[in-house]
Amino acid sequence: MADHGCDSVSVPSVLYDEQYFLHVCEGYEEFLSSEGAYLSQRLAEALSVAGIAEGMWVLDVGCGRGEILRSTAQLGAQAYGVDYASVAVRLSRQVTVLSKEGRRPIGVYQASALGLPFGPNLFDRILMLDIVEHLYPHELTLALKEAHRVLKPGGRIVIHTAPNRWYDRYAYPVVRLIRILMGQGSGYPKNPRAIIPENVHVHVNEQSALSLWRQLRRHQFHGVRAWLSTPPQHRQEGIGFRLARWILFGVAPFRWFFEREVFAVGEK
Repeated sequence: MADHGCDSVSVPSVLYDEQYFLHVCEGYEEFLSSEGAYLSQRLAEALSVAGIAEGMWVLDVGCGRGEILRSTAQLGAQAYGVDYASVAVRLSRQVTVLSKEGRRPIGVYQASALGLPFGPNLFDRILMLDIVEHLYPHELTLALKEAHRVLKPGGRIVIHTAPNRWYDRYAYPVVRLIRILMGQGSGYPKNPRAIIPENVHVHVNEQSALSLWRQLRRHQFHGVRAWLSTPPQHRQEGIGFRLARWILFGVAPFRWFFEREVFAVGEK
């Protein structure tokens, strides 16, 4: 989640309470139904591209509820997590106790992404999943510098963030207009962050695939790749809507604006 910087503006940590993690933050349904044993689609996709192997040292920055830590430990890695929200630290520690499959103890610490409590060149993988959109631009700069510092040469950073900034800025107004004309405008407020009201207060820095690629390049990561994804919608729609969805989400350049999930990887 968002991380605290003593000398800069930050999202207050008190906004990340138990209600947020267990009823708002994406993946909570899978978490509650399995006590953290199962991952949502986006978290599972991020973990799969991380390429975690037994014996690796892995740091989850903004570890939230802790399900990624549990899955990482089950892969045989040495898992560490940091979060600046005290509720997240408590939830993560509870979940990691349930992880019987891991061969190594899991470390969970209350700490800032802007000043990681680890030495340089320590981790094989750094995970920053659903944290970037909670960091102000100056905070993201510091967080990526810290990630680069503690990552081993040849190590990999994996980032997931949502929503795609280009969707909010360019596609959402079109979607909202269509839904208003269909009589469904109440579910599409003018501010796209307000679709989930809590996000109005905690989302401060959405990214596009291009901007995230540039961020990693700027912070000396190489071999950077960034891409978009969209989870299955499972909506009952007419053939016209299905065709439009296939075009908008599957054909460039439309998909650059309509797909909402942003992933990126880079190496040190």
